[in-house]
Amino acid sequence: MGYMLPRRENPADYARNLIKRKENIEADIEAQHQILSANASTLTTPLVDHDGFPRDDIDVWAVRTARVRIIELRNDYTAVVDEIGTALQDVYSHNAPSAEDSETDSNVPPLSVSIPPISHEDVEPQLPFARVDGVAPGSPADVAGLKREDLVLSFGHLTIDSFPTSSLQPLADLVGSRENLEIEVKVVRGDEEQRILKLVPRRGWGGRGLLGCHMVPYSP
Repeated sequence: MGYMLPRRENPADYARNLIKRKENIEADIEAQHQILSANASTLTTPLVDHDGFPRDDIDVWAVRTARVRIIELRNDYTAVVDEIGTALQDVYSHNAPSAEDSETDSNVPPLSVSIPPISHEDVEPQLPFARVDGVAPGSPADVAGLKREDLVLSFGHLTIDSFPTSSLQPLADLVGSRENLEIEVKVVRGDEEQRILKLVPRRGWGGRGLLGCHMVPYSP
C-alpha cells in the first residue's frame, strides 16, 4: 500500500480515518472505471487492431494508465480493509466501560464499517490460460523463477476470463504498461503445486522483450 495512516493514540479515531481512506479509494477506482467507460473499454479490451497497431478509435494511453491505476488501487483497497479489521479489533478489545463512563459515552455514535462483498470478477478461477514454452537464462522471467511448462493461472489481474479468444494480447498489453513494476504471477507445475512469483518486466537484461520468455495459449 502506498500510504498508511500513522497509528493514533485513540483507536477509534484511527479506525475512522482508515474508513475514510477506504471510501476515497473506492471513489478513485470508480473515476478510473469512468475513464475506461468513456473509451468503450474494460480491463481486458484489446488495445490493438487486427493488424497489431494501436487502435485509433480510443485513447490508448488513457486506457492503459487507468488500468494500471485500478490495479494499484485494488491493492491499496485490500490493504486498508485488512488494516480496518485490525483497527476495529483494537477498538473493541478495550475493557468494557464502567457504569460511570457508560452514561458519558451513551451519546457517542457507534463505529461501524461496511465492507462490500467480493464481486465475481475478483474471484480467480483456478484454470490455466497459458503455458510457458521457453525461458531465457538471466531474463526477468528466469529471475522471477518462471520455468518451461509452467501453466499460468493468473498474471496480474488477468485470469482465464480475460481471454475470450486464443490471443494472449491482453497479457502483452499488461506487460507493456508495467515496465519496471512488479507483477504477481500464479502458476502451477507438473506436481500440481501452485506457486506465486514476482515478475518485473524490464529492458536491458541482455535479450529480447521485457520478459525473456515465450508463452502460448493453453486450453484446460
